[in-house]
Amino acid sequence: MLRKILIVSVCAAVSAAVPATLEKNPEAILRWMHGGTGGETANTAPAAKTPGLRVSSLSGRSARIPADASGHFRAEFKINGRRVDGMIDTGATVVALNESTVRRLGVKLAPADFRHEVQTANGSTRAAAATLKSVSLGRIHLEDVEAVVLEDRALSGTLVGMSFLRRLDGFRVEDGALLLKQ
Repeated sequence: MLRKILIVSVCAAVSAAVPATLEKNPEAILRWMHGGTGGETANTAPAAKTPGLRVSSLSGRSARIPADASGHFRAEFKINGRRVDGMIDTGATVVALNESTVRRLGVKLAPADFRHEVQTANGSTRAAAATLKSVSLGRIHLEDVEAVVLEDRALSGTLVGMSFLRRLDGFRVEDGALLLKQ
């Protein structure tokens, strides 16, 4: 039990810290993503002018998400059959959502489920473990995806972490886009 609490705590802290870091210093994240150059490299295309909420389906069960202007990979997912804007976060152990989003998705959580105290970039908050019935991105579809739910004040958006990504056959960044394959 202590191990689960620790995993949820670390996941929540990392998930909450990433957006705060990106808001404060997006150039540092871009430099890190592009090998320390701070700009485009031969392997990167210019960022999309609009947020990367559009997903191009490739052949089979694949998807391509263009990087947005700040270098993030954002897309419209279907979680439990409902549309949710999310950002891919390879540093997050699991998918992280806030209470409002989870309620909209029909996930039932009782106050007693928020029994894990976690530290985030926005301070201390409570968290609950959950399982999402389905998470889809274009033609990619997974069922029973692990997630963590944070209080609204601790997380403003949805972070799609490794509990989704590790179940794919692969994912990689190529020509300024994230390519996912199931």
